Amino acid sequence: MSDRAGARLHAYLGYDDPDAALEWLTAVGFEVTTRQDGPDGSVVHAEVRMGEIVLMIASADRDHTIAPLRGTSSGSGLYVFLPEAPDVDDWYRRAVDAGARDVIAPENTPWGSRRARVLDPEGHEWSVGDYRPGRTW
Repeated sequence: MSDRAGARLHAYLGYDDPDAALEWLTAVGFEVTTRQDGPDGSVVHAEVRMGEIVLMIASADRDHTIAPLRGTSSGSGLYVFLPEAPDVDDWYRRAVDAGARDVIAPENTPWGSRRARVLDPEGHEWSVGDYRPGRTW
């Protein structure tokens, strides 16, 4: 790897019903920027964007299991940084209204941030908060 400083991480998620996933993602603030359909009209690959976030979406082409929720986490998920505490509350409300399962309602944490967590309609874990990862302490 010649340019580690230029490295970027982009997540992808497979969905049994990617059309419904794209509707949910649009409801929570993403914009569909790319969509490639197969001959049968199913989503082969799509990309959604919100600010600097780019997420790739695909049809689940094989049986797979999403980790179950244990307490308040499945052990892995996506975290969306939102710059203001009211943004966290708004995102959470839109997510639940669009069919997400409540996991952690918006709350203030002991470490001084605002957060919330949901499972999307197919069970992928999403956390949102005004804590910005990656800053130097």
